[in-house]
Amino acid sequence: MRPFQQPAYSSLPATPHRPHGFFDLHVQRVKVTDNHFGTVSTPCRVVGHGPPLLLVHGLMTSGYSWRYAVAPLAAHFTLYIPDMVGSGEADMPDVSYAPDHLADWLGALQDALSIRGCAAIGNSMGGYLAMRLALRQPDAMSRLVNLHSPGTPMLRLHALHAVLSLPGSEGVLRWLIRRDVERWVFKNVHYYDESIKSLEETIEYAKPLQHREGIRSFYRILKETMNPAEMPAFLDGLRHGFPIPLQLVYAEQDPMVPPAVGERLHALRPDAQLVQLSQASHFAHVDATTAFIAAVLPFLQAQSVRSSSESMPPESATATD
Repeated sequence: MRPFQQPAYSSLPATPHRPHGFFDLHVQRVKVTDNHFGTVSTPCRVVGHGPPLLLVHGLMTSGYSWRYAVAPLAAHFTLYIPDMVGSGEADMPDVSYAPDHLADWLGALQDALSIRGCAAIGNSMGGYLAMRLALRQPDAMSRLVNLHSPGTPMLRLHALHAVLSLPGSEGVLRWLIRRDVERWVFKNVHYYDESIKSLEETIEYAKPLQHREGIRSFYRILKETMNPAEMPAFLDGLRHGFPIPLQLVYAEQDPMVPPAVGERLHALRPDAQLVQLSQASHFAHVDATTAFIAAVLPFLQAQSVRSSSESMPPESATATD
């Protein structure tokens, strides 16, 4: 099978070929209170030994997306794996989902878990939000791995925002998704190795889209969080510095977020470490787990003692799973 070539939906196995123990992890409901979302209840799995490490999932996924990274990371860290507000099995308030609101909620979640100042990994939208949080609250994290996030106002984001701004667009999106929710999820998640997909995954990611509140939140995240008009100010903030050590991990090819986004962010912050993964997607923690772990562990385990004013030598690397 060629990279990113999707199999027939009818051929998906019930469970993934690679076993994982995600559903065996203890899950607790955490109540997070902030000024915008109010009090939100969200599931969070806590597992492992060592310093705290927050894992932030991306758009249309949930904490489940970290399933293959849990065991290798939990050998070194105490992992905190939540569902973001408006996603997964978290509450879905009927409010704005602008990116700074979600970034601040992530900081409030840390406070609720008593892990402010921890290290973090953010995937896709989660990486984008974690970077915004670090710029807004420099004490929130000690260091950050950004795994293939968006963050630059790409043409496709402008086109998406224009479509979602049309009258009735939420209803159209609801109709498109609800025709066959699980098949829609299958079509909109892309892996370098598509053979890792299963019905288990499509069912898990389809859960919040089975009801009106979930689609409403998803629509607002697409329209507001991914609004390209919010990104120039974010990029300008990066030009003026980043308060913590930053690692940018991007796949060499990806149909969802071009790897050039990582190069653009690195050009703005040459003191960050840029790692380029081959044979991976922007879900490298799923389809290139071995290479991903090998890339991020040394960075996460390094001493976090440099301030934003100190210069770090630029680095780059290439890895394969």
